[in-house]
Amino acid sequence: MSSPTAPSLRLALVQAASALDPATNRDAVTKLAAEHAGDADLVVFPEVFARDFGEAGSDVSPYAEPVDGPFGTVLAETAAAHGTTLVAGMFEQGPDPDRPWNTLLVRGEATASYRKIHLYDSFGHRESDRLSAGPIEPVVVDLHGWKVGLMTCYDLRFPELARALVDRGAELIVLPAAWVAGPRKVHHWRTLVTARAIENTAYVAAVGQPADRYCGHSLVVDPYGEVVAEAGPGSPEQPEVVRAVIERTVLEEARRVNPSLLNRRM
Repeated sequence: MSSPTAPSLRLALVQAASALDPATNRDAVTKLAAEHAGDADLVVFPEVFARDFGEAGSDVSPYAEPVDGPFGTVLAETAAAHGTTLVAGMFEQGPDPDRPWNTLLVRGEATASYRKIHLYDSFGHRESDRLSAGPIEPVVVDLHGWKVGLMTCYDLRFPELARALVDRGAELIVLPAAWVAGPRKVHHWRTLVTARAIENTAYVAAVGQPADRYCGHSLVVDPYGEVVAEAGPGSPEQPEVVRAVIERTVLEEARRVNPSLLNRRM
């Protein structure tokens, strides 16, 4: 059963770098949530925050855990301690012991797991050599009456997934990422986040790991395509938190003014 719908939802996007040591990252979740979760309904960390990818092509299977392993346990306990909901990425043990899933965990007042569907076989990278693609099952959770859809990083380049989430009721799409830096990459990131918001008349909250290896520029875009809040490129030494309040009145107005979801013929 859906919970009563809150008129607004307070977001905190934690643009922080994950380390190669899983214990360091678990400590970072605890510390950063204590600092920033107090006035947020939803706190979102980047992709694979439990342990960074490491050098391109690295074997990450030794760092895969079950969803209720050390990282998932810390995430759930931290969310409970602060009365909020946390989202963060990890490597999850799956059927292939050599190629785990790239998984988002939602823990707190909503609970879900999403295995990344689209693997980053692009721009000279081959994520599928080290990871398994998740099942084609769009994941939407209910948080205070808001329908929240989940995507991870490279999923952003596939509008079909965002639309599938919206077809399942999503009003906010949450997108943790480790968007690899490079020519035109920040432009692609900002453009695609904005496009997914406009074409689906939905909020999009996208949080990435910071520069120099990644692009940073975590941002929240409203259903009109307006940027509500945005970080800069950031740095591994100094986490940056993007705060925004999303409003149901804005969502309803945008979908009334721009009824493109109703006008679809395909």
